[in-house]
Amino acid sequence: MRLRIRVKPGAHADSVSREPDGSLRVSVRARAQEGKANEAVVKAVAKFLRVPKSRVSIVSGLSSRTKVLEVPGSESSGLPFLVGW
Repeated sequence: MRLRIRVKPGAHADSVSREPDGSLRVSVRARAQEGKANEAVVKAVAKFLRVPKSRVSIVSGLSSRTKVLEVPGSESSGLPFLVGW
Protein backbone atom coordinates (compact mmCIF):
# COMPACT_ATOMS: atom_id res chain seq x y z
CA MET A 1 0.00 0.00 0.00
CA ARG A 2 1.28 3.47 -0.86
CA LEU A 3 0.30 6.45 1.25
CA ARG A 4 0.63 10.09 0.26
CA ILE A 5 1.45 12.24 3.26
CA ARG A 6 2.15 15.87 4.09
CA VAL A 7 4.67 16.44 6.88
CA LYS A 8 4.73 19.25 9.42
CA PRO A 9 8.13 19.16 11.17
CA GLY A 10 8.72 21.07 14.39
CA ALA A 11 5.17 20.56 15.68
CA HIS A 12 4.22 20.64 19.37
CA ALA A 13 3.32 16.93 19.37
CA ASP A 14 3.51 13.89 17.09
CA SER A 15 0.16 13.18 15.43
CA VAL A 16 -1.45 11.74 12.30
CA SER A 17 -4.65 13.16 10.80
CA ARG A 18 -6.61 12.84 7.58
CA GLU A 19 -6.71 15.67 5.01
CA PRO A 20 -9.85 16.40 2.92
CA ASP A 21 -8.07 15.16 -0.25
CA GLY A 22 -7.53 11.72 1.32
CA SER A 23 -3.87 12.14 2.19
CA LEU A 24 -2.48 11.98 5.70
CA ARG A 25 -0.97 14.90 7.61
CA VAL A 26 1.84 13.78 9.87
CA SER A 27 3.01 16.29 12.47
CA VAL A 28 6.29 15.50 14.22
CA ARG A 29 8.27 17.28 16.91
CA ALA A 30 11.59 16.56 15.20
CA ARG A 31 13.14 19.27 13.03
CA ALA A 32 13.97 18.68 9.37
CA GLN A 33 17.70 18.32 10.03
CA GLU A 34 19.90 15.34 9.24
CA GLY A 35 16.91 13.07 8.52
CA LYS A 36 15.48 13.31 12.04
CA ALA A 37 12.03 14.36 10.80
CA ASN A 38 11.96 11.46 8.31
CA GLU A 39 12.75 8.99 11.10
CA ALA A 40 10.00 10.50 13.25
CA VAL A 41 7.54 10.29 10.33
CA VAL A 42 8.24 6.58 9.83
CA LYS A 43 7.83 5.95 13.55
CA ALA A 44 4.55 7.94 13.78
CA VAL A 45 3.00 6.30 10.72
CA ALA A 46 4.04 2.81 11.89
CA LYS A 47 2.44 3.45 15.27
CA PHE A 48 -0.72 4.83 13.61
CA LEU A 49 -1.01 1.81 11.29
CA ARG A 50 -0.01 -0.62 14.06
CA VAL A 51 2.83 -2.16 12.03
CA PRO A 52 6.57 -2.48 12.77
CA LYS A 53 8.73 0.51 11.74
CA SER A 54 10.71 -1.81 9.49
CA ARG A 55 7.65 -2.21 7.23
CA VAL A 56 7.28 1.52 6.56
CA SER A 57 9.64 3.13 4.05
CA ILE A 58 9.78 6.49 2.29
CA VAL A 59 9.54 5.91 -1.47
CA SER A 60 9.79 9.55 -2.58
CA GLY A 61 10.13 12.98 -1.05
CA LEU A 62 13.07 12.50 1.32
CA SER A 63 13.78 16.25 1.29
CA SER A 64 10.20 17.42 0.72
CA ARG A 65 7.22 17.94 3.00
CA THR A 66 5.13 15.87 0.59
CA LYS A 67 6.14 12.22 0.73
CA VAL A 68 5.01 8.83 -0.53
CA LEU A 69 5.34 5.94 1.92
CA GLU A 70 5.27 2.24 1.13
CA VAL A 71 3.81 -0.31 3.55
CA PRO A 72 4.22 -3.73 1.90
CA GLY A 73 1.49 -6.30 2.39
CA SER A 74 -0.81 -3.95 4.27
CA GLU A 75 -3.72 -4.32 1.82
CA SER A 76 -4.55 -7.69 3.34
CA SER A 77 -3.21 -7.23 6.87
CA GLY A 78 -6.11 -5.49 8.55
CA LEU A 79 -5.81 -1.86 7.44
CA PRO A 80 -9.26 -1.52 5.89
CA PHE A 81 -10.05 1.14 8.51
CA LEU A 82 -8.07 3.57 6.31
CA VAL A 83 -10.37 3.07 3.33
CA GLY A 84 -13.53 4.30 4.97
CA TRP A 85 -11.90 6.75 7.34
